[in-house]
Amino acid sequence: MTETQTNKKREFIRVVKFTLISISAGIIQFASTALLELIPSFPGWLSYLIGLVLSVLWNFTINKKYTFRSATNVPIAMLKVGLFYLVYAPLSTWVEHIFEQNGWEVLIATVVLMLLNFVLEFLYCTFVVYRKSIDTNDIAKAELEKEKAEN
Repeated sequence: MTETQTNKKREFIRVVKFTLISISAGIIQFASTALLELIPSFPGWLSYLIGLVLSVLWNFTINKKYTFRSATNVPIAMLKVGLFYLVYAPLSTWVEHIFEQNGWEVLIATVVLMLLNFVLEFLYCTFVVYRKSIDTNDIAKAELEKEKAEN
């Protein structure tokens, strides 16, 4: 396999991992939002925001280690992700609130915003958060050494 083919395969696997981990984070967000929606008089926008925070923490932790396989400094990476959500969270919470005011079911609005978040976060993590540190942790190094030994 050529280096280009290997890189394409590696990136395809990264996208699949990110997708599967994002689905698990989505389940966490959707379930926590749905549970909070069961509380009478609990604001829908707050249910959404709490669900979002829980899913972000899960998504960051797992993707850093297994998808981007980054050895970057955790506080710095978390700060970068935090900056993304400093913009995304208020905007998406506001949009969710507008959806709710216009008759959208909170959980449907949540799914729409989750899909948007999925795409934006993958791009942001790839090109900003882990841009210079992808495949630098021990897991990635061991795999790269194994590939070299096989060739």
